[in-house]
Amino acid sequence: MSADTEPARPSAAAPRPDLSGLEPRPGVPKPDPIVKGDGIRRTFGGLAAVDVEHIEIQRGVITALIGPNGAGKTTLFNLLTGFDMPDSGEWSFNGTSLQRVAPYKVARLGMVRTFQLTKVLAKLTVIENMRLGATGQRGEKFWSAALPFLWRSQEESNTRRADDLLARFKLDAKREDFAGSLSGGQRKLLEMARALMVDPELIMLDEPMAGVNPALKQSLLGHVKSLRDEGRTVLFVEHDMDMVRDISDWVIVMAQGQIVAEGTPSEVMSNPAVIDAYLGAHHDTDLTELDEHELESEAEAELNHETSTTADEHRKDAP
Repeated sequence: MSADTEPARPSAAAPRPDLSGLEPRPGVPKPDPIVKGDGIRRTFGGLAAVDVEHIEIQRGVITALIGPNGAGKTTLFNLLTGFDMPDSGEWSFNGTSLQRVAPYKVARLGMVRTFQLTKVLAKLTVIENMRLGATGQRGEKFWSAALPFLWRSQEESNTRRADDLLARFKLDAKREDFAGSLSGGQRKLLEMARALMVDPELIMLDEPMAGVNPALKQSLLGHVKSLRDEGRTVLFVEHDMDMVRDISDWVIVMAQGQIVAEGTPSEVMSNPAVIDAYLGAHHDTDLTELDEHELESEAEAELNHETSTTADEHRKDAP
């Protein structure tokens, strides 16, 4: 299927897949993956920000992507959605390769994302922001823009859909307000509502709860769950472990650019690799009991490994 082809959207929610029987290991195959990726690698200088051997995102469930700061979560989001280019690797959405596909074409396919820092257009009203989210607008073309009878009915349809979404996200009272006047939580809601103007199959949320007033968190949680109930797939980055436990069907853990664990929330929270990624390998050891020379040897070995890896990469890049 071409990246320019409009996909068929799910019309009704299918039964939610049961992932509890899957082996909790990195890269485990899923029953019906909507996204698959292999060998995705992105380096900045000598640092491997993302080095994912294999990843699959199950269709119709909520998958959490967690990990400490600097683990590569947002970079992986950027690579999957075309906002950044990897050094190597291949990935697909519904069987369609997304290599070198522009972000707007990825969105047209039904794979949309929000950002950690909201991207609302502050000097446009809320309803104008919503209209911009619709795709295939005839009035955006140069010649037809001067002929309103060609696009007026489509714009009215888009406006009705936008108003329905604003009511759903409790933003209808802000319809004519400038988006720049909204609170941080309201901007998150607006960005999520605008993403639904595309009628996506997969929604990728980058830290949807970051900076959100606690009073709005429950509302956001409900909206994320409702996306799954509609038959959509959700992949989100989050540091709030209570939220991850509450709404996730599956959890993928990244550390130092790699996937170190996968599983159900309960499996992941008790996984030693996850605890080490967040708290360090010696988190439960009395510092006075540590062998200073052993720690120095470990640090030196890790430094030598990183130096050797960087040197090898430079030799490969050399003409």
